[in-house]
Amino acid sequence: MQVVAVVGRPNVGKSTLFNKLVGKRLSIVDDTPGVTRDRIYSRCEWLDREFMLIDTGGIEPKTDDVILAQMREQAMLAIERADAIIFVTDITTGVTANDMDVAAMLMKSGKPVVLAVNKADSIGEPPPELYEFYNLGLGDPISVSAVHGHGTGDLLEAVFENLPPDEPDEYDEDSIKVAVIGKPNVGKSSLINLIAGEERSIVSDIAGTTRDAIDSEVTRGEDRYVFIDTAGMRRKAKIKENIEHFSILRALMAVDRADVCVIMIDATVGFTEQDSKVAGYAHDKGKPSVIAVNKWDAVEDKTDKTMREFTHNLETDFSFMSYAPFVFISAKTGQRVDKLFELIKSVKEQHSRRISTGVLNDMLSYATSRVQPPSDKGKRLKLYYMTQASTNPPNFVVFCNNRELFHYSYQRYIENQIRETFGLDRTPIKLTVRERGE
Repeated sequence: MQVVAVVGRPNVGKSTLFNKLVGKRLSIVDDTPGVTRDRIYSRCEWLDREFMLIDTGGIEPKTDDVILAQMREQAMLAIERADAIIFVTDITTGVTANDMDVAAMLMKSGKPVVLAVNKADSIGEPPPELYEFYNLGLGDPISVSAVHGHGTGDLLEAVFENLPPDEPDEYDEDSIKVAVIGKPNVGKSSLINLIAGEERSIVSDIAGTTRDAIDSEVTRGEDRYVFIDTAGMRRKAKIKENIEHFSILRALMAVDRADVCVIMIDATVGFTEQDSKVAGYAHDKGKPSVIAVNKWDAVEDKTDKTMREFTHNLETDFSFMSYAPFVFISAKTGQRVDKLFELIKSVKEQHSRRISTGVLNDMLSYATSRVQPPSDKGKRLKLYYMTQASTNPPNFVVFCNNRELFHYSYQRYIENQIRETFGLDRTPIKLTVRERGE
């Protein structure tokens, strides 16, 4: 996926525009210059196309202020790593000396730049002040209103025109792409080196040694795999080095590319809040996952009960993704790595399984006769029909007479019946409810 950075001097409305484009309020919006200090990233989708959008702190080209200088460094790093740039300016102030400096910086980068002139809030002909922005030498300015959304369609059209073509995935389509994700220093690189049989990634006791995603192609029997080693995801409060922001971005993009995620937990440390955030991202993207508890060989004083107790605790910790199987491994000794491969194949197969409409409706008929649909004030829920709309993850659409009567608990019951009947216990599934006639 390609990366687009939103840059500009402080207080021109970059974060407001970012939030408008991604459709979520992710960036802090404030009238105080310099509120967005770190980069924030999110996928931006428009007309079935998408890219990763990065919001940056404002660029003050010449400043002695320590925070502003750090923001400038981070914005420069974003420019360096981006495929295209949206340069945001402010029509109410006109072209400033700082705008000229930022424009010169962007031209020097050689990256395609789309010039957005923000705060053009009135509808109709572009204001005459817009033409002043041709002086920046960055081509046609596009007037936008980040607050109201005017002009954002033209802006996105220009972004896609300027993005270089997306590089196709060079791997065989039968290859299973596996993203190995987790906190720093849980043994991701050690596992991939063991599987690949060579030192592909730097292995060190220093957390965060792997900076970018590294791909390793592996053939095992008749199956082909591509393992994507990602930098460990840290909590944002712990991110001090600029480069680590992009390590996290690469990890998130690796999850997007992957067919299966292996979420690694350190057995000597146990479950942490950061593990739930890493897993939560994969869950939100509908990716099937295997939770690999690494360094099991380093756990001391193990008894017959140790693994059972550890599993029980993890089932509670990962209750939001109860479909994900666990495996206890050692990347150092190779213990149970064969089992890991079995689970990766199993969750991938379930994730892409398709079930015929006739068989689905037989299951629906049995499920509704076994447990009657709920009713409210004399009106009973009727489930007419079910079909599978897509795979990866399996998405089932059920048609009913009244969506409001289809309570969450009954949806869970139908979902569990699908899992039990068709052996979909190791993949996320989606249940979409439609009223007849929609």
